[in-house]
Amino acid sequence: MTKQASIIIVSGRSGSGKTSVLNILEDFGFYVIDNLPLSIVPETIKKLTSDDSIHKIALGVDVRAPAADLSSFPKVHDDLIACYGESAITVLYTTATESVLVARFGATRRVHPLMATGVTGNLPKAILSEIELLEPIASLSDIKIDTSYLNTHELKEKVRDYLGVQNQVTINLLSFGFKYGTPIDADFIFDVRVLPNPHWHIELRQQSGEDAPVQAFFAQHPEVDEMAADIATYLNKWLPSFLQNNRHTITIGIGCTGGQHRSVYMTRLIERRLAQSLPNQMRVVAKHREKRYWCC
Repeated sequence: MTKQASIIIVSGRSGSGKTSVLNILEDFGFYVIDNLPLSIVPETIKKLTSDDSIHKIALGVDVRAPAADLSSFPKVHDDLIACYGESAITVLYTTATESVLVARFGATRRVHPLMATGVTGNLPKAILSEIELLEPIASLSDIKIDTSYLNTHELKEKVRDYLGVQNQVTINLLSFGFKYGTPIDADFIFDVRVLPNPHWHIELRQQSGEDAPVQAFFAQHPEVDEMAADIATYLNKWLPSFLQNNRHTITIGIGCTGGQHRSVYMTRLIERRLAQSLPNQMRVVAKHREKRYWCC
């Protein structure tokens, strides 16, 4: 059975956060295209939905489109509903007060699109003219967001609430070797070099924490499991807080000297513990940064 498409047309006044909304939707897994002429929207959606892997589409349409395109929005909207069903089509419109828009253009030193194209010569007139040009879209909006007093995080929460999107966070557990450098993108670093080191056993030196003999070695040392339990307890307590923090990935580095034995084994232990206890919205993935060196 083909999965129903979810199509969001995003529009709004210049400077009111339309691009930010498109970025947010991209974070939520939508296939995003900005500044698309309305005349080719139906054909674009048809092409995208023919790909079985694309079900969520967000298209940005704004005053840069030809005026004739903007005035034809009601027909395009009706055609999309007829083709995909009313529940599949959402129009999201962003706006802000005139004073806020003027301040934002002043702060960014951007030129309003209607001034850039010579439609009008000053910012206040451009802002007012834009309201009229976008009225065919604004009047059919299902969601209207006033961004005047919202920061980026608040805007993201509002979009999530409107669309009923649950925040998903990927927990990247990364084993690494300190001798190759600390991972610069890590949010947490745990140093496990205090644990017994299989490197000093000749028969284990060329193996890794993924191999059964090395795992048997660690099983003989209860402090290894104790440290894994302590780290997992800490992470289990604090990681769920990031679900409310607009984060999509969290990287946790587990480091030993070479990134082959202790950090690899500990990463797997902690992965199993977290996978059993973290909320369903948090996906745990184990990675081994130094794997390319293990054969050496």
